[in-house]
Amino acid sequence: MLIRLLLWVFSLSALGWLTFPLTYRLFNKLPDRGFGLSRIFGLLLWGFIFWLGGVLNLLQNTPGGILFALAVLLVFSLLAGWGRWREIWDWLRQHKRLIMVMEGVLLAGFAFMVLVRAADPSATGTEKPMELAFINAIMRSESFPPNDPWLSGYAISYYHFGYILTAMLAKVTATSGSVAFNLMLAAVFGMSALGAYSILYNMLAVFGRKVQKVTNKIAWALFGPLFLLFVSNLEGVLEVLHAAGVGWNGASSSAFWRWVNIESLLTAPAQPTSLVPQRFWWWWQASRVIHDIDLLGNVSGLSPIDEFPAFSFVLGDLHPHVLVIPFVMLLVGLALTVYLGGLDGKIKVFGLTLPYRFDLFAISAITLGGIAFLNTWDLPVYFALLVGAYLMRRVVSHGWSLERVIETLKLALPLGVFSVLLYAPFFISFQSQAGGILPNLIYPTRGLYLWLMFGTLFIPMFLLFGWLLRRKYPAVWGLGSVVVLALIALLALLSMLLGYQISKMDIGQQVIASQGERSYGSLLLSATLHRLGFGITLLTLAGLLIGGSAFLFGKLGKLGKQSGEGEQADVLPFVLLMIVLGGVMVLAPEFVYLRDNFGARMNTVFKFYYQAWMLWSLAAAFSSVVLLTRGRWFSKIVVMIFILLGLVYPVLAYPTRTDGFKYPQGFSLDASTYLAQSQPNEAAAIDWLSQAPVGVLAEAVGGQYSGYARVSTLSGQPAVLGWPGHEGQWRGGYTEVGSREPDMRTLYETPDWETALEIIQRYDITYIYVGGLERSTYALNADKFNQNLAAGFEQGGVVVYVVPETLQQ
Repeated sequence: MLIRLLLWVFSLSALGWLTFPLTYRLFNKLPDRGFGLSRIFGLLLWGFIFWLGGVLNLLQNTPGGILFALAVLLVFSLLAGWGRWREIWDWLRQHKRLIMVMEGVLLAGFAFMVLVRAADPSATGTEKPMELAFINAIMRSESFPPNDPWLSGYAISYYHFGYILTAMLAKVTATSGSVAFNLMLAAVFGMSALGAYSILYNMLAVFGRKVQKVTNKIAWALFGPLFLLFVSNLEGVLEVLHAAGVGWNGASSSAFWRWVNIESLLTAPAQPTSLVPQRFWWWWQASRVIHDIDLLGNVSGLSPIDEFPAFSFVLGDLHPHVLVIPFVMLLVGLALTVYLGGLDGKIKVFGLTLPYRFDLFAISAITLGGIAFLNTWDLPVYFALLVGAYLMRRVVSHGWSLERVIETLKLALPLGVFSVLLYAPFFISFQSQAGGILPNLIYPTRGLYLWLMFGTLFIPMFLLFGWLLRRKYPAVWGLGSVVVLALIALLALLSMLLGYQISKMDIGQQVIASQGERSYGSLLLSATLHRLGFGITLLTLAGLLIGGSAFLFGKLGKLGKQSGEGEQADVLPFVLLMIVLGGVMVLAPEFVYLRDNFGARMNTVFKFYYQAWMLWSLAAAFSSVVLLTRGRWFSKIVVMIFILLGLVYPVLAYPTRTDGFKYPQGFSLDASTYLAQSQPNEAAAIDWLSQAPVGVLAEAVGGQYSGYARVSTLSGQPAVLGWPGHEGQWRGGYTEVGSREPDMRTLYETPDWETALEIIQRYDITYIYVGGLERSTYALNADKFNQNLAAGFEQGGVVVYVVPETLQQ
């Protein structure tokens, strides 16, 4: 195990050093020259080269193919550094302390998450089986696109680039998929910490050029990973108050907790009370703070998910929204580079002059497309961040005019097109459950819930506005107010128009009746009053957006008049842009949401809030450093109080999740260890299948978030069908799933060999697995298998029948 740990740490560190000549050239406007982003950047480019070579049948999914892609990356890096070696060496010597701290941040983050995962390494529950299934299936796939582990005959229809990167690292370090699952979580945590550190360091370094007071930016930059990965929502504080018995006074119910109205906190705390929550999985509630309350006061059964990074790592799912975090840091760093002038230049294409550098444009397209391949939901907001940074740069350099809009379009249109074209094989085969926009008329977010969710980030950002006011930072309050109020009005109008269309349908009439209304007009009136009753949410978001927009427009207006006078060194407009984009992401689900299989705004809030958290955490970290180093004593005290309140959750949740960082089963990162301990015969059978040639697997089919699909998940063999519900989500319906679930029942239960053979040939089945779950799920008739097939594996009642090629025809 120690060797695997060292190999992964060495691989990540070496990848950064190999890629640094590239980042030194491309991120030349950043004070750290992209050193803190080089590992993330290198992993993205390496994965892109390998994946593209795979889908074009130029590279095989083998360690040799992966290393060849790395060699190509190394060639590009050497070319980028050619003629600059002395300059690069001098920079490295001058920044030894910064480099040592950055390496330490990566190592500390990696080591911390290794300790967390080793306490509970199993990939069971929630989405972990799905994630491990993808990793093992990609590792076993001979070519790309990789096999869907839970729907034989099909490729994965999900944003799976992160799992390709995981499998890639696993193969070159000779790591099993089960161990790679946990090591990748540690790698993502470490790279995210380093990415956030790098961004805040660069923003503080640029900010330091504008102010007299010099701050120790190397130390203060630690607030980046602190806010991104540790500072949490305030639900943890509520858990402490609840566990301590606050508001109960020995009663079985509490007016205070009924007012808070968070489901798991409505029950009296366990006795004796304490300051440490004792309820089973109490830390889960932090991801369910937002409760959708309808016009009748009822809480929706599909209330939103409101995860944030600290919760995600406590939970330990290796889901796309987690895998993408370090690459979001890379994109933010890229946008900061663009804002500082890194994209300045000219290229000519078919006689058309484009006002930007080709190399950084190409890298921007690769990065944005990679973001979409990692977690498609993230593409629009980070595309807006990059294009917005470019627009601000052009205004800073050349002032306001219509030409700035034209220049921005000259970037945005080709960038959007090439971001998709570079990953066209993925987008062509990708099927999504999203299908249009739906109105959110009856579920406005309660102000209390919004502040519980984002209060630790709101406070530093609002206090930053106050600091800017005291410094008489330029602001255009009228324009900021008009733009934000117009945005809210447009969203409200869109919601009402969509609602009107749906009201003519049967489902619309059902919704109207369910809210005790008789017409769409009366529903709209009641919904408006309901929204006004939760008005703190709109006031908060409007205030944040107006403040951010007013200062942003004010500063850009001033810069536009003073272009060329060195004002471009001001990093505050970039911070304000992140605040505004995060505000838009949180505001949008107040009025509309994306249609999906759930039929509620649950998933939209989840994805949009997560994106907002990443942007706002960086903005809040910057704001906190500014306030703690240059603010008044009141601001310093308030910021520190809310930082401490935000740290209550991780300080208590990690020890709870790891049982005090105990390792009762020994120190292990193997996500499949649980099976070897509880069902050694099944573990042996699955190990045999993991070494067997790839072939379609028949195993018991059942509900999702259960023990079903465990064989395909752990072996990497593609099952006829895994979790049906997930396949329906990934593919936007059940057309491809078809009759597979009843067919598997027939295969196991029928006494007739010819009937079973027809199913075997229909799905080209190679392995038929018979274990405890198959026996308990089906009225198993194994005689037909015993009489016609040979057992490739048999031990302790677990049998794997092998179908010869002659019968698969």
